[in-house]
Amino acid sequence: MDILRRNNVTVTGREDAPVVMLAHGFGCDQNMWRLVVPALVGEFRVVRFDYVGSGRSDLSAWDAERYASLDGYARDVVEICDELDLRDVVFVGHSVSAMIGVLAAEVAPSRFSSLVMVGPSPCYIDDEGYRGGFGADDIDELLESLESNYLGWSAAMAPVIMGNPERPELGAELTTAFCATDPDVARVFARATFLTDSREDLKKVSVPTLVLECAQDVIAPREVGAYVHAAIPGSRLVTLDATGHCPQLSAPEATSAEILAFARTLR
Repeated sequence: MDILRRNNVTVTGREDAPVVMLAHGFGCDQNMWRLVVPALVGEFRVVRFDYVGSGRSDLSAWDAERYASLDGYARDVVEICDELDLRDVVFVGHSVSAMIGVLAAEVAPSRFSSLVMVGPSPCYIDDEGYRGGFGADDIDELLESLESNYLGWSAAMAPVIMGNPERPELGAELTTAFCATDPDVARVFARATFLTDSREDLKKVSVPTLVLECAQDVIAPREVGAYVHAAIPGSRLVTLDATGHCPQLSAPEATSAEILAFARTLR
């Protein structure tokens, strides 16, 4: 299979430059990074892609069993790196992709030099001594609503996830991205996203890591950012002066500036 076509891989910037790989979150695609890319391409080779089942990927390659766990998405990442023979990649993962990056770096450590986690959450469900932001009943209700009426769920939830109600165009963009995803694919990806507990995986991270959180985020509250930071030795936590779960759209200048500053320290 043509991996680059399967995942709709896009490469921009100088071929001899260090590599930054941008990975989108649930219900999105690589277009979500378009406002960040211009700040990066002057110094880095920027690799973007769509997970199988998302964006303009090859939907015929989607397999419910493979993508029922985050391991399947991590395999996508590693296979892209293998196909392009990428080394020392700065992996930037948004939302669930932050945990996918952790898994990919564990599977293929020679491919990755560092991680940037944008709005990460290793576990969305509250637990004893841990606040994920949702009760188990909340997640069950969320998944039931998504599975019974995905388009209605998307229209209702996307603006909440995006935040910034004074900028309705942002919520509308996320709604459009959600609605463009095949409902069957979305159901499987949603379960892999919201039911996975990756807290133990954080302890295995051994590369330099930047944790980027927003000052207000209903999906990944600041307690989660603090937890991720504490769980990864030597990581750096930065709180963006931004609202919502998608700072690459709502605060692209601040987001790209932090990614750039971090990536430059690794050169």
